[in-house]
Amino acid sequence: MKTTSTTHPVRAGRTLARRTRIALICILAVAVSSCRGESAAAQDAEPSDDTVKIDGASWTPCAAEYERCSFDGARKVLYGTPEKHSVKTFTGGTGCDNGVFDDPAPGATKHCWVEASSKPSGAARFIADAPPPSTPLAMQCTAAAPVEISGSSPTADSVEADTPGSNGTRMFPRRQPFDVTLTTRTKSTGTLVWQVQDAWNTVKASGRIAVAPGVHGSSIRCISQAAGYFAVSARLESPNASPVTLPSKGTRPAGIATFGVLPDLSGVLPPVKYKHADLHRFGGQGAAYLRPGQSCCSGDGYRPLYTDLGLTWVNDNRNWYMTEPKAPNTFNAAADNLQPFFKPGDLLRLIQLDGIPGWANQTGKDTHSYAPSSLTDYSAYMKRVGEESNRVRSTVFPTQSSNYYQVSWEPDYEGGLPWRDSDANLVAMYKATYEAIHATDPHAVVMGLTLSSLGKNTEWLNRLAPLGIAKYIDGVSAHGYYDVGTSPSHPPERMAGNSDPQKAAQSLPAMMRTLRHTMTQMLKPGAKLFITESGISYDIGTKYGSTTPSANVLYAQGALVARLHLILLGEGADMSYIFYATDPPEVGYGIFFDLVNAEGGFGQTQISPKPAAMGVAAMTRAIDGTTTLGHVKDTPPGVYAYAFQRLDGGKVVTALWTHDNAAWPGASGFSATRGVRYSLAVDAPGTSGTLTVLDMMGNPSTLPYANGRMALTLTEAPVYVISQNAEVMKKNVDAPEGYAAR
Repeated sequence: MKTTSTTHPVRAGRTLARRTRIALICILAVAVSSCRGESAAAQDAEPSDDTVKIDGASWTPCAAEYERCSFDGARKVLYGTPEKHSVKTFTGGTGCDNGVFDDPAPGATKHCWVEASSKPSGAARFIADAPPPSTPLAMQCTAAAPVEISGSSPTADSVEADTPGSNGTRMFPRRQPFDVTLTTRTKSTGTLVWQVQDAWNTVKASGRIAVAPGVHGSSIRCISQAAGYFAVSARLESPNASPVTLPSKGTRPAGIATFGVLPDLSGVLPPVKYKHADLHRFGGQGAAYLRPGQSCCSGDGYRPLYTDLGLTWVNDNRNWYMTEPKAPNTFNAAADNLQPFFKPGDLLRLIQLDGIPGWANQTGKDTHSYAPSSLTDYSAYMKRVGEESNRVRSTVFPTQSSNYYQVSWEPDYEGGLPWRDSDANLVAMYKATYEAIHATDPHAVVMGLTLSSLGKNTEWLNRLAPLGIAKYIDGVSAHGYYDVGTSPSHPPERMAGNSDPQKAAQSLPAMMRTLRHTMTQMLKPGAKLFITESGISYDIGTKYGSTTPSANVLYAQGALVARLHLILLGEGADMSYIFYATDPPEVGYGIFFDLVNAEGGFGQTQISPKPAAMGVAAMTRAIDGTTTLGHVKDTPPGVYAYAFQRLDGGKVVTALWTHDNAAWPGASGFSATRGVRYSLAVDAPGTSGTLTVLDMMGNPSTLPYANGRMALTLTEAPVYVISQNAEVMKKNVDAPEGYAAR
């Protein structure tokens, strides 16, 4: 497998000095309101002392990126940076974002200026590479009061950074203030140089703080107009000493402390009403015990983590080897066996049945590899599970239409829980499960076979078909792994379009279409497809360490995590699980860093987000509460587009991106800026207007369309186009075979 650079771009100093000066100007400006994020849109767009000369014309600051630039009448608006920009004419105002102007300055912090109506009275105050201080930044951070830090005198210089005010997730609401605490321990006076960068490695805020000898705490008060992932870096500079940066912490590499700002899409995608709770489309594996006083594994490991991320489905163990480990008839179906964290009813149960206790199989040990010795004992247990689950559904989950049971777990021959018994005994075990569960639970959906490789699920269904497996499953549960290493260098589209048909069939979209075709041939119409585990790790051979992963790898992982689940759902999965909540020992699969265990772990108590976490938060807000329309027809090679519709005939959300094997990864890593042009049909021919487009982190832009089509520049990071005309989109997609909208 191709490896990636371990250089950490977050500490690169290409334009640090210039951007630091810009942020400091804002922080120290007399016009304090501008640094607090108050838009200049309400100000008159006449020349002022803030006017800047660009390309020989005078321009007045109007808005920061993601905000609105408002004015009276028709005015020219310049968007971007003074060196790289686009100019368009609008009447009454415009959104200040890439959706309106494309992206004239990839990777840079951009602003909007309006053309001044007359020449300013004085010379322009700012040189061409610096935006004026009265232009608000997408994130504003200003020095707050000193922080009291306990600790003895330092034995060596050190620096720390954290965001202590969150609910443990280190994620914050958009447009609400939060603090970044910087701590230094030094023997001499010095300067702490800090900055905040986003997932695209763009500096969003920066500054310098003078520090005194001893233990010193500084609080930076921030407020962000933009949602997404952010990394704080800090460097302690002292006379006659080498600079000191942030140390690694758990699986988080040295040089950064991370936090997230959650998207709020309620203004563009109002919440839907769920007629049935099991219409939710996202679940997860992995818990984190973040509430005060909790530790692994007591308490609620899913709140606030899952509720903030937008994950609903959670595994619930009714595995025979767990519930009756010593003898039969010890599981009491009438007792209250439900874990307390399920009782609020907002987290849904996927009921796990895999695993046979040692007393009940030929090996004498707990096993996933052999059928039970007595199908009579096994059936009796399954009847009790069905009885209990039916009662729980009616009392705790009254709006849930069905109970969902997963019978086996990754029985792949080459996997960790391989099936070693005969095919006939595997089908006999499924038959016993199906008949027993349905005998006591009229709302049961029994699913399998849950192979780890998505393609193996199709292979096993076909192989077991002559033995009658289709009669003993109501739907398919599968894991969504598609390659030898689902990693930044092995994206889900890697094999798409390959000249070798056998290799082309190994792309994730092709695997999903083959599985859906097999389900259509074997199972009853409308059979459910649950993808109960899928994740993106770091590249094969990577280890947790002080220099890994790089910011570039984190960006790539974030883009692929979203693409993975968008493909699964777009190709006809009803629900998809995020794997894994926090870094496990399997290197890099977590969407959060584990801040305690350097090699990863389980049941974490200290975590901080990666770009993948914030991409998931945006994806769930855009796609949960939808049904799948299908993949957009006739896209050119390398363009991927999937359309979804909000429940009850609501808005259409189309997820789009591009991928090119030749450029990903490239010589310099994973490109965040390479783009291709694509025109998406969003309305009837002859119509025009504007629509909202969300970036990978859920930040909205306003983009015009003409003659029913919207021109987009797609990158490897998915975007979401929100449109109204569902009939146009339905004519422009191929629906997944056998998929039934619920």
